[in-house]
Amino acid sequence: MSQRHITIQRLVNLKGPNIWTYRPVLEAWIDFGELIKLSPQRLDETYARLREALPTLLSPGAGIEASKGFAKLFENGQWTPATVEHVTLALQQLAGLPGGFGETRATDTPGLFKVVVRAWHEIVTHKALESSIALICGAVDGSVPPVGPFVDTLHTLRIKHCLGPSTACIVDAADDRDIPAIRLSAGNLLQLGYGINQRRIWTAETDNTGAIAETISRDKDLTKSLLQSCGVPVPVGQAVDSAAQAWEVAQELGLPVVVKPSDGNHGRGVFTNLSTQAEILAAYPLAEQEGSGVLVERFIAGFEHRLLIVGGKLIAAARGQYACVTGDGKSGIRTLIESQLNADPLRGREEDLPLNYIKLDSVVELEIARQGLSWESIPALGQTVVIQRNGNVAIDCTEEVHPDIASTACTAARIVGLDIAGIDLVVQDISKPLIEQQGAIVEVNAGPGLLMHLKPAVGQARQVGRDIVGYTFPPGDMARVPVVGITGTYGKSMVGKILYHLLCLHGWNTGLSTTEGLFVQRRKLHAGNSANHENARRVLLNREVQAVVLENGAKQILSEGLTYERCEVGIITNIDWDQDLSEFNIHSPLERSDVYRTQMDVVLPSGMAVLLADDPKLLALAQYCDGQVTLFSKSAATPTLVEHVAAGHRGVFIDHGQLVMAEGARRYNLCNVSAIGCTEQARNHQQICNVLAAAAAAWALGVSLELIEAGLLSFDPNTALPS
Repeated sequence: MSQRHITIQRLVNLKGPNIWTYRPVLEAWIDFGELIKLSPQRLDETYARLREALPTLLSPGAGIEASKGFAKLFENGQWTPATVEHVTLALQQLAGLPGGFGETRATDTPGLFKVVVRAWHEIVTHKALESSIALICGAVDGSVPPVGPFVDTLHTLRIKHCLGPSTACIVDAADDRDIPAIRLSAGNLLQLGYGINQRRIWTAETDNTGAIAETISRDKDLTKSLLQSCGVPVPVGQAVDSAAQAWEVAQELGLPVVVKPSDGNHGRGVFTNLSTQAEILAAYPLAEQEGSGVLVERFIAGFEHRLLIVGGKLIAAARGQYACVTGDGKSGIRTLIESQLNADPLRGREEDLPLNYIKLDSVVELEIARQGLSWESIPALGQTVVIQRNGNVAIDCTEEVHPDIASTACTAARIVGLDIAGIDLVVQDISKPLIEQQGAIVEVNAGPGLLMHLKPAVGQARQVGRDIVGYTFPPGDMARVPVVGITGTYGKSMVGKILYHLLCLHGWNTGLSTTEGLFVQRRKLHAGNSANHENARRVLLNREVQAVVLENGAKQILSEGLTYERCEVGIITNIDWDQDLSEFNIHSPLERSDVYRTQMDVVLPSGMAVLLADDPKLLALAQYCDGQVTLFSKSAATPTLVEHVAAGHRGVFIDHGQLVMAEGARRYNLCNVSAIGCTEQARNHQQICNVLAAAAAAWALGVSLELIEAGLLSFDPNTALPS
């Protein structure tokens, strides 16, 4: 038996809420061939090999439901395709991704199963699936390949394709507040919110971060000059053009001094506490390599600190420490660095580790030379050797910050003009006023890294993403625009067209994605069928849009998922319980119900579902709506409608030819339905239902009843959309 006996026949990337879960998933149609017939003995052997190769299967992370424990999969003595699901999730976890959703479902083809797993990124999850199959086939054949290379590959792909930890924490915080996040590039550029209310964030920079402020922050000499002119303590210093001038300036300032790039970052090329001409002359070219110029500053005694300022407030603070090794009397400095520093699990080259990997470069060589040592030196037992003096800021000290220091840091951010800033300062004791210790602010950074606060090496983790989202969207500030999702078997396009007309009359720049095209602000942006993920996303990205109407057919839900994660109004026009969805292996009414249920699952608690009252099976989906429900029917006597309205809820219906909108005992009589042109004098029953659904949705969005009536009377399906 070999890997060809497990083949992926189809791969479906569901980018948004879908029939499985609210999150993006990869749905793999996998043919397991002869594996289904494994003997109990072969099965036991396979299980034992997988357990040995991948021990985490027996103790999965918190993201994988314990009720689906791997060991339970084999209790019935038969092969289970869910093994692929579990191995895939376990591999993703080992590569540094959270766990997530998993499900395995049989199709009506023997040996063919749908295996569904959470997709943090399509490329990463696809590779995890392929790796899972390779491991399982190896376990069946008796030769499991090493797991390490698979995990290493996935880890590399995760670093390349997935959001970095700083950006991911902002996405998680936005998700906690039901604020949608859309990734706009392969990097870390994000859109939070939709349409006209959206904001953009690039890691720790927002669209409120001015280009001038960012430019100032990159020029350390200019930043220092501005801070000094406003009374903020800064180290005295000067830009220099040569190593000789660096030594001259150092003598004028008074030794010791700091030599650093004028516009570097991450502490690269920064040399502190230099006291001799040789040290300064050696430091100059190394600092020059890291920036476009070099600064010489008077040395400030103390510890390096990083303070995070968001919206004029101190959010978090971290303290640095020297990176040192301790001699054992046997090992050279190179060996000690690798065994004592770089072996630390908190230190590495990846951006999700709080401490940086120590590179054995000329910078470190200069540092150890200052102590009279070289790479070949063997420090005595117990001797401490400083390897790196800066760049190790990872000890949380937020609670220790003195109010005077916090105030000064906030002032520095305002002077430069940054809404989010990383303030670097040097001080002996962060709990005492700055001026008393001759401390100083040495840098003001735009787009500061957040990892030192999210994952400190020592101390309490700070939820800085929540603070950034709270600043970007203060309480009560809308991140969304009204989103209306329309699904059903028939009438979706017409309901969308009518609603688009009503919302435009209401004064909203409305975006519409439908089978008839893509429209924004009474302009056609795309002709032809635009009821798909790509075009719906274009509407949500548009900064002119004040309301969004999106058509979602069953096939789109099954092949792409919804484009939006929540909506204000969700409409199900009707369901054809005999609709042919066999290409997706959907056959029974229950399975069709699951497809359309997706629309109900995403209605916000403050939102409204709009449902046809005449179909009991369709009405059963109302239970999955977190918001309120409006029922519509051509007949005022429909029992479910009558009961619903009597209970104080909304209903839209026809009574003696008149369109009525009711809520409990309140009843609003609008025009005669025969006066609405598209109903063909009330003879077209499908169009009547379309009108009722659109009117109910407009009502839910706050459009006045008078305008709804006028809009319905003026609606012409031939001219409602721009050509």
